[in-house]
Amino acid sequence: MVRPGRDRLCGSVEVDETYVGGIEQGVRGRGTSRKFIVAIAIEVLSPKGFGRVRLHRIRDVSGASLVPFVCGAVKPGAEVRTDGWGGYNDLPEHGYRHHSINISRTGDPAHVAMPGVHGVASLLKRWLLGTHQGSVTAAHLDAYLDEFAFRFNRRHSRRRGLLFLRLLQHAVVTPPTRYRPSRSRGQKHDPIL
Repeated sequence: MVRPGRDRLCGSVEVDETYVGGIEQGVRGRGTSRKFIVAIAIEVLSPKGFGRVRLHRIRDVSGASLVPFVCGAVKPGAEVRTDGWGGYNDLPEHGYRHHSINISRTGDPAHVAMPGVHGVASLLKRWLLGTHQGSVTAAHLDAYLDEFAFRFNRRHSRRRGLLFLRLLQHAVVTPPTRYRPSRSRGQKHDPIL
């Protein structure tokens, strides 16, 4: 559902990460071990509103994972707004205007200081829970993220036929994926709901 070579986000962009997956008792935030980390970037439109979104599963929240995500999703020269996490500190070296918001110092909740990424994270988690009954596996998460981004980026489209045409165009240029080679040897069948 993602067009190869799609345009990168531009202008003012909020970037943050979230955790998706099942419930893990007694652990919150970056201390989780069984959830997947998803990086989110969304365009902030002026005077209000949000544009396109990019989502990608990342290995960890280090700069080695976060900076390549930003470089792949956002055009150089854009203003990138992040929380105070140190993984984003190298963004100016890659041509971005980095605006770090220390959420604990603002006194505002995170969803007020950075409404775009937190709104998308909330919608993503609700969509995974409602559509996929919260079942998130490594084998399918990337496809789920691509589908969510496709739907979100076309939420204002009034031409549904064009959406179907775009899906057909993507299907024609995407190489086929075989079921058997994608499974690891000895791995049990992972049903697709």
